[in-house]
Amino acid sequence: MIENSETYYGLSGLSRYRLRTMFVIAVFWTLIDLIVVLLGGFQPENLSVAALFLRASIVFVLSFGMGHLFIFTLRKIFRKYPLWINFLSKSGILLAGALIISFILNFTNNYFINGYTASEALHHFVKESLHLKWLLQKTFYWLMLFLVTQLYIEINEKYSPGVFIDILIGKYFKPKVEHRIIMFLDLKDSTPTAEKLGHVKYFLFIREFIYHISMAIIENEGRIYQYVGDEIVVSWSATKNNFRNCLVSIIEARKNIQKKSQRFRRKYHTIPEFRVGLHVGDVTVGEVGVIKRDLAMSGDTMNTAARIRSACNELNQKYIASADFIAFGDLKDFQKESLGIVDLKGKAEGIELFALKI
Repeated sequence: MIENSETYYGLSGLSRYRLRTMFVIAVFWTLIDLIVVLLGGFQPENLSVAALFLRASIVFVLSFGMGHLFIFTLRKIFRKYPLWINFLSKSGILLAGALIISFILNFTNNYFINGYTASEALHHFVKESLHLKWLLQKTFYWLMLFLVTQLYIEINEKYSPGVFIDILIGKYFKPKVEHRIIMFLDLKDSTPTAEKLGHVKYFLFIREFIYHISMAIIENEGRIYQYVGDEIVVSWSATKNNFRNCLVSIIEARKNIQKKSQRFRRKYHTIPEFRVGLHVGDVTVGEVGVIKRDLAMSGDTMNTAARIRSACNELNQKYIASADFIAFGDLKDFQKESLGIVDLKGKAEGIELFALKI
């Protein structure tokens, strides 16, 4: 049986991605703060190992909490707003949080390290915060930190989780051949739906459809390669676990649509269905572009997966996989049905295809 993908300590793929991002933010902010401190943030007499350890511990915990605010709360609140409103609103809220962090750091250092009483530590913070130079320095410092963090989150999610880091470290500067599972997914009956809804409403329909499908894919470790209209191209490293993740993502995507079926029916008078083509094989992965850098995947595996997806209409099936994909995994007989040897457009020889009963 194919079950949900929450296999690591009960956490889904999306939850693990968010926790990793929060951890990266916490480590980055802690390191930056330590560098600033070592460059003159403390008076020399206060620069002790105990003070540094206490400060680093507090900054890490508070930064992890701020990361949660970035990734979960504020992102959910401002998801439907333009980027500039998103950034300005978040900056204002996070600057208020930064003031609280500055207070906690200042107070704990003076109370635990310098031996001040609670009232003296509070008075010291108030006195410092009333200095315009101190306020400007802190505001600039936190704004820069927020900007870098926001750019990291936005760019990382623009390229799909993990892709930005690969580009940053130059992993695919030289093209590499990788064995990957490829999935092409698109909306069924898109042309009549577009004619019925009109341009603007159809676009909103597609955006909502893609959102719910993408959530299921990301939850199951899929790397979204690209969106083309109503089509989503996804890949996984070819492992047994990812074979399972791939199939679960289809099931979860279908569930996501079913959960929102009343909303789709009420708003668009139709419930979206999708078709899927699956294949596994070698693809070439490398960086392309000059102004806009991106990762490109090419090869016969990509072409074959696209042709399999197109065959769904001709064979009146929702989910079709190649014999290579079936052989790679471990499906029960009742979960698949051979469709025989099928001639695919652009292929010299026909290949055996299977309908998935999932």
